[in-house]
Amino acid sequence: MIVGVTNTDPVSRSYSAWSEKYIDVCGSISQTHPSDRALVRTWAGSQTGTVLDAGSGPGQWTNFLAQHGVDVRGIDLVPEFVDHATTTYPGLTFDVGSFEQIDVATGSLGGVLTWYTTIHHRPEDLPAVFDEFARVTRPGGGLLVGFFEWPDLEPFGHLVTQAYRWPVGQMGELIEAAGFDVVETHTRTGKDVRPHGAIVARRRGAAALGSQMVPATTAN
Repeated sequence: MIVGVTNTDPVSRSYSAWSEKYIDVCGSISQTHPSDRALVRTWAGSQTGTVLDAGSGPGQWTNFLAQHGVDVRGIDLVPEFVDHATTTYPGLTFDVGSFEQIDVATGSLGGVLTWYTTIHHRPEDLPAVFDEFARVTRPGGGLLVGFFEWPDLEPFGHLVTQAYRWPVGQMGELIEAAGFDVVETHTRTGKDVRPHGAIVARRRGAAALGSQMVPATTAN
């Protein structure tokens, strides 16, 4: 599943530079929110076939899925993350790869988990990512997306590199345009809470893939 990814990619370069610190701060499943673990666990239980952890990072979510009986593999842009995950979870498969060109057959996956891993894509580039997720997911297969939720689509200064936060409805529109049906939406907001959104979706049948719709509100 290795696709031609080099350190010319700015997101990969930024995370490579932060990789050791990121692994220390975010590399354990115990550092995730209990509600997120519950959601991912419930979603995983409804999947049939191989699941792709797209943006697997240090590998903690891939391992979490495997512990709950899921046939799972991970891809990530950052070689340091893939090396760490392969060493830490030797029974699982991790590869360096991008979301825009996933090296698996059309309709071969039971589902895709992308947990805070599309946050750095520019809004105009994100439809192609969801189209690719739709291509590789079988009809009826699942998609679970975690992201920064916000009333307006806007960029912000993420610690590692620029990221975007999305209204949950607008993110759902992109997902539906790619060939999925939104099944559930989840948000978590409030004082001292990082604004969080999650969308559970199901792949529609053999319809044409997304319309490459660009969000009505874009940010530079």
